[in-house]
Amino acid sequence: MSSEILAVLEYMEKEKGISRPDMIATIENAVKAAAERGGANSEPSEVKVEINQKSGALQAWTLLEVVESVSDTAREIHLDKARLYADNPQVGDIVEREMDPAYLGRIAAKTAEQAIKQRLRQFEKEHIYDEFRDQVSNLVTGTVRRKERGDLIVEVGKAEALLPWREQAPGEDWVPGERIRCLLIKLEQQGRGPELILSRSSLNFVRKLFEMEVSEIADGTVTLAAMAREPGYRTKVCVKSTDPKVDPVGACVGARGGRVKSIVREMNGEKVDIVRWFEDPVEQLVEALKPAVPQNVNLDRDKRRMYFEVKEDDLSVAIGRKGINARLTSRLLGWKLDIGKVVVKEVGFDERKTKAAEGLTSVGIKFEVADRLVAFGLVSPEAFEGVTQTDLIGLGFDEPTALHILEKVSSPTPSEQPES
Repeated sequence: MSSEILAVLEYMEKEKGISRPDMIATIENAVKAAAERGGANSEPSEVKVEINQKSGALQAWTLLEVVESVSDTAREIHLDKARLYADNPQVGDIVEREMDPAYLGRIAAKTAEQAIKQRLRQFEKEHIYDEFRDQVSNLVTGTVRRKERGDLIVEVGKAEALLPWREQAPGEDWVPGERIRCLLIKLEQQGRGPELILSRSSLNFVRKLFEMEVSEIADGTVTLAAMAREPGYRTKVCVKSTDPKVDPVGACVGARGGRVKSIVREMNGEKVDIVRWFEDPVEQLVEALKPAVPQNVNLDRDKRRMYFEVKEDDLSVAIGRKGINARLTSRLLGWKLDIGKVVVKEVGFDERKTKAAEGLTSVGIKFEVADRLVAFGLVSPEAFEGVTQTDLIGLGFDEPTALHILEKVSSPTPSEQPES
C-alpha cells in the first residue's frame, strides 16, 4: 500500500502541480472518513489516520474514551483494557488503538478511492482558478483538442478552455492538434469548477495583438485611438503618437510591413487598415476612406451625421464589399454616414459650340461671326493655322470681314503683348 501511495504522491506533484502535503492531507481525510463509517457489520467510530511523507506508510488508530462501564464498544474502552494502549490512563482520557493493517488496506483500496478522486478534482479546480484569475483580458496560447456542437475545446496549460462558436471569427476552421491563440475573456466559477471562456472575434483580441507586436504601443508612445472590426473580414485601426518624432502608422506597420504581417497572419488573413488619427471628423473621414476621396461633405453635429459624395469610380471602394468599409468607417468615426454619388453634368453640343464662340470673341471677333466660324470647325485661334483670306471668302465671308478675322486670330492676346 505504501508504494502505491508514494506513486500517487509523485504523480500528483509532477503532473498536476499538487503539493505532497496537500495530497497527503486529502488521502488521510478520505481514509479517515471511510474507516469511521466502517463496514456493514461495524459500528461507526472515531479514527485517526497518518501517512509518512517519505515512506508512504499508512497507519490508523481508533480513538476510544476510557470509561468504567462500556456501553458502546466502537467508541469506549474499559479502564483496565485501556492500560494495554496507554500508560496510567484515567477515566475520560482518549486512547489510541491501532487498527488491523489488513482491514485498513481494504478500506483504503475500496471505500476511499472515490473520495480521493473527488478531492483531486477539487484541487485541480482551485489550481486552475489561481493560475488564470490574473490572466483575464490577456492572450493565451493553447492547442485545439476537439469540437463540440460548433464550440472548440482548447487545452491551455493543464486546463481545458471553451471557445464558443459565437466568439470565433467567420471563415476560420480549426482541427485537433493545431496551435491557437485567443483572448481569455471570462473565468467563471461553475459547480463543476472554473470555466475558461476564450474569444477570437473580440475587438480586444486585435488590441492585444498590436500591444504584443508593436513595442511603441506597449510603452505608450503610440496609442490606439479608435478601432472597428468585422471579424473575419476587416479591421480598421486609428493610431496617434504622443511623440512628434514617431510616425504612428509606420510604427504599427513595421520594417517592410513585418509587424502588421505578423498580426494579419495571427488573424488568419483578415485585412487590417491602419490610419492616422485626426481630431477633425472631416480630416478623419478623408484619411479613413482612402483611396476614395469624399467631396461636398456636410455635417450635422447635433445628430452626429455626415453626408458626402464620391465619384462613381470610388463608390464601390467607399462602401466596400457588403457595406463593410462604410460600416467600419462609421464606427471608427462615431458618426453615421450618408454616401452619395457626385453628379457629373454632361456638356451638350450647343453648350460646347457657344463656349467655343465665346473663346473667339475674347480675341475681338463679334459673336455672330464667331458662331459662324465655329460651325465651320474653326473653334479656336489655333485652328486658323494655314487658313487664307480666300478660304474665308469661300465660306461666305466678305473680303473686309475675312481680313478682320485673320488679323484678330493672328494678333497676340493681351497676356502675350510684349512689355513696353
